[in-house]
Amino acid sequence: MKEEYKKLIKEAERAKKKAYTPYSKFKVGAAVLCTDGKIFTGCNIENASFGLTVCAERVAIFKAISEGSTKFEAIAVISDTEKPCSPCGACRQVMSEFCEDAPLIMANSKGDVKIKKVKELLPEAFGKNDLLSGD
Repeated sequence: MKEEYKKLIKEAERAKKKAYTPYSKFKVGAAVLCTDGKIFTGCNIENASFGLTVCAERVAIFKAISEGSTKFEAIAVISDTEKPCSPCGACRQVMSEFCEDAPLIMANSKGDVKIKKVKELLPEAFGKNDLLSGD
């Protein structure tokens, strides 16, 4: 595994510790590596109105975009799951918008890792071209 991926997993692990999960107790951390070398992290943040909860992956991606970094080289996600942590459907959709060709490094705290391209997890994703087709 590339050293930059190992670093990204460590950053995601650090972010996971900041998760606000009083309801599910399911802590997730994420880190995105941008093409300019910057790394942005995120953690999941729950809300008593469960629909307003936001996932770690989206927090990290939106932080990067809000700071002007819009091109991504890789994204890592980690949790204390039995298998490497896989993103939810909403996060897959957001990732397909911004980094469908980027490697997604899925990990757990035991050291298990699985790497796939984002587009492998959401084939035929709804996207910009679907909105512009006019059909």
